[in-house]
Amino acid sequence: MLKATLRSFLAHKGRLLLSALAIVLSVAFVAGSLIFSDTVTRTFDRLFASTSADVTVEPKDDLDSQVPTGEARTLPASLAQQVAKVDGVASTHADVGVENITVVDSDNESVGPTTGAPTIAADWYVTDRSPVKLTSGHAPRGAAEALLDADTADKKHVKIGDTLTVLAQPGTFKVRIVGIATFTTTNPGAALVFLDPATAPDQLLGSPDKATSISVDAAPGVSDAQLKRRIAATLDTGAYDVKTADEQADSAAEDLGGFLDVIKYVMLGFAGIAVLVGVFLIVNTFSMLIAQRTRELGLLRALGADRRQVRRSVLTEAILLGLVGSTLGLAAGIGLAAGLIKLMGVFGMNLKTTEMVVGWGTPVAAYVVGVGVTFVAAYLPARRAAGVSPMAALADAEIAGIGKPLRTRAIVGSIVGALGAAALVGCATATKTSSSASLLGLGVVLTLIATVIAGPLLVRPVIRVLGAAFPALFGSIGRMSQRNALRNPRRTGATAAALMVGLALVGGMSVASASMSKSFDQQIDKTLGADFVVQNSNFVPFSQTVTDAVRDTEGVGLVVRQRFAPLAVRLPDGKRVETTAAGYDDKVDDVAHVTYADGDSAAALAPGSMGMDVDFAKDHDVRIGDTLPVEFPGGQRTEMKVAAFTDQDGSDGFGMQGGLFFGIATVEKYVPGGQDSALYVNAASGTSADQLRARLDKSLDPYPQVQVRDLADYKKLVHDQIAVLLYLVYALLGLAIVIAVLGVVNTLALSVVERTREIGLLRAIGLARRQLRRMIRLESVVIAVFGAVLGLALGLVWGVCVQQVLALQGMNALAIPWTTIVAVVVGSAVVGIVAALLPALRASRMNVLAAIAHE
Repeated sequence: MLKATLRSFLAHKGRLLLSALAIVLSVAFVAGSLIFSDTVTRTFDRLFASTSADVTVEPKDDLDSQVPTGEARTLPASLAQQVAKVDGVASTHADVGVENITVVDSDNESVGPTTGAPTIAADWYVTDRSPVKLTSGHAPRGAAEALLDADTADKKHVKIGDTLTVLAQPGTFKVRIVGIATFTTTNPGAALVFLDPATAPDQLLGSPDKATSISVDAAPGVSDAQLKRRIAATLDTGAYDVKTADEQADSAAEDLGGFLDVIKYVMLGFAGIAVLVGVFLIVNTFSMLIAQRTRELGLLRALGADRRQVRRSVLTEAILLGLVGSTLGLAAGIGLAAGLIKLMGVFGMNLKTTEMVVGWGTPVAAYVVGVGVTFVAAYLPARRAAGVSPMAALADAEIAGIGKPLRTRAIVGSIVGALGAAALVGCATATKTSSSASLLGLGVVLTLIATVIAGPLLVRPVIRVLGAAFPALFGSIGRMSQRNALRNPRRTGATAAALMVGLALVGGMSVASASMSKSFDQQIDKTLGADFVVQNSNFVPFSQTVTDAVRDTEGVGLVVRQRFAPLAVRLPDGKRVETTAAGYDDKVDDVAHVTYADGDSAAALAPGSMGMDVDFAKDHDVRIGDTLPVEFPGGQRTEMKVAAFTDQDGSDGFGMQGGLFFGIATVEKYVPGGQDSALYVNAASGTSADQLRARLDKSLDPYPQVQVRDLADYKKLVHDQIAVLLYLVYALLGLAIVIAVLGVVNTLALSVVERTREIGLLRAIGLARRQLRRMIRLESVVIAVFGAVLGLALGLVWGVCVQQVLALQGMNALAIPWTTIVAVVVGSAVVGIVAALLPALRASRMNVLAAIAHE
């Protein structure tokens, strides 16, 4: 049996190649994502470990804000002298390093990265842990000199002697580049500007007596942990965090982890789609191969092979296929990881392919996925093979599944479909986002499984409709192509399922994104009343000089500032909620349309008062007039009166649970180092919006980090952000389509082999090569469009349910992107034509007599 299995595997290697490609793609994405994330993690672990001081003292981060405030957290620089007196300290240094800056060249073009990485200004302090070294020029001397990192200088064409402008929180100043510093470790993509240590605190923090951290070197024989304990014993641990080098490296790696997780999960999403679609392909391939080998398997049974041996033989073929596919996939994954590492170089993260990490877990995961998926997918066909009767050897080759009733599929599909439908109905009627989202996930999984199970039941009614015009348009050729698609519903359903999965995903996400765009448009129209909004391109706060430039612009009538403050509020139900509140100037009603359930803007912005979202207030038993304890950064505590409830859709923004807001004077009091995040600007009487736009653009020309946006610009910004999600979905769709095309090609190729005698007879009675090719192409088109129709129908249902979940967050509009849907159906027909090219060509080249004599 082992010999027979190996001979059978090698005899059908051409037919199994396309199935192996699906495994290769699945394993490549799994292996590539693991190798890439392991490489980046190891690289940055080394970077952080090699650049961290033995012990670091930082201001305590007691309130974690997800919304940037522009504040640089500081501590007294004199703390360095205090720490230096601790037993076991060799040396200390008061560090200055901030990210709340913008650096521009003489043409007012930003020198910072455009990839979202920060621009960091720091004091020039060289140790054996420094991530850079001076490679040309000299160190900065005085307030007018600076160093720039070599990568930024190269990308932005900055040379020694050039003048740059630094827009910092305390004020704007110019520096001349007097030297270039080159990274000795991995460049994480940031732009680095180094200033004279004597003047950096005043230039970047507004005071020579401030620092952002204290670096401490241990004396010989003193461990980091010992030194940390000694330093902590002399400091107020309620105000400062004391970390060892390892703890500091772990903290930095944790901050980087979010970025890595996004890439990792996107890659694993591609792997998941490849695995899911690949399962259908493998099941279909093995089902057809077993159907074609009915006589061979029957002969084996007649010669004495039992059911277990036949089943084991088929599963052994599957494991061999999985091993080959996994090995090739692992190699492809290494190549994919190398490509990602090169791609990171484009974004400024200079990783090295020579330091690629292939941990033991990567090949294990690769073979588990590849072999496991193939084994599971081949199990049902293997059971079917074991059921072949020895008497089948005496009959002509039969097609497994033809003529068998689909009663079991109908029952199981109906039960699973009913459960899935019930979950989706529950999702649409739920009142809480968490329960609605959970029911949505359950409903999506169950309805997908039900559609796959019941797909063959839908083949005949749907394809009769889709191919109804074929006989009229193409005559007998059209009729035969339609009947070929109908002759084996199981095979047609399984072939279409691969395409259905991808199109269901794109259909659902298209509806969701269109609904989000329409909802945001409605919210912007409903709430934004300002002529213009001035914001940073990536929503990071900007310096006071920008606000001053806007206010000084001719034709500006009203400027309302927005500034954020992290805080914790103790609620009447006993819960302590950490969130971020917004601060506004008076006259906010002139630039925004705020809907109040109780109170008004004047009450909410009054000193000692605040406003809150009405739903959040109901959830936590808050009433108008309640006085709540509030905690701001640095342990500052106060009590504030709830003076107004807003009833705004989507008030719980990212990191802004509760929709809390108050007067900007409160923010300036408790977060004095903060910066403005947005300016809402109205034109003065007698100045048109177009005139003011031109003047604002001119005034803000020296500040490339900020943009002036009107209502249309704001909508476009939101649409562009949603489009990023769509691009990911379309990429997933592209992968699913590639594998689905492989599935259609495989099915048609095996179908051509299966129908060799039939094709020979058709050719013998006068069917031309061109007509034969057309027949196979039409069969492929109708199968592809059938998959598209099922997928889009399922996707539309999912999309409507996703919109119901979004509605609980205030996004109430439903939009169906009909243009996208029509384009997908047309594209599916094109996919069908492309997939049929090779099988049709092969069929048309058959020798007629050899085909008729085929066994």
